[in-house]
Amino acid sequence: MDLHSLDGMILYDSDSDDELETIGIAIVEGQRLAANSSSRSRHNSNRRRKFIWRNSLQGHQRLFLDYFADPPIYPSNVFRKRFQMKRSLFLCIQSAIEVHESNFVQKRNSAGVLGLSSLQKMTAALRMLAYGVAADFMDEFLRIEESTAMNSLFYFVKAVVEIYSDQYLRLPNNNDIARLLAVGKSRGFPGMLGSIDCMH
Repeated sequence: MDLHSLDGMILYDSDSDDELETIGIAIVEGQRLAANSSSRSRHNSNRRRKFIWRNSLQGHQRLFLDYFADPPIYPSNVFRKRFQMKRSLFLCIQSAIEVHESNFVQKRNSAGVLGLSSLQKMTAALRMLAYGVAADFMDEFLRIEESTAMNSLFYFVKAVVEIYSDQYLRLPNNNDIARLLAVGKSRGFPGMLGSIDCMH
């Protein structure tokens, strides 16, 4: 058995030079493929982005038919389970956010093609919040790019804080405290306020 050196590697070879030549060709080909892998991944990323962009309207139609059409494919109990709220609350928040934040208004691009709807953007944001899924998880169903999903989450949280903080994201006042204490007392927990164990 002979020892051969090829590109810094020691190869144990049999009597055949053909095998050594085949291994050498395989190594060179592997190096060429490795050198081109970064350009291929960029190319695949661009293809994926074009696919999502072209099919964003399809994502909106699927989402609308599944949950917002009359009647929807999935009933209200499935909507509540998947969105962690009632459909009426979702639509109320959606309309308020569309008025408040221009990022959630559906627009046409320079080619006149409709972009993502507020339903798609808000669904992406809520599913990331409710389930803790990654932003790139949204492209399969919603046809929304990872960066757009992240932007939607950012602007959704910002808009919710700006719109609802005065009413819901504040310290309780005297009326709130009296009401919460009364509810706790009626459920068998007099004097209880702010315990996670007694929320339900």
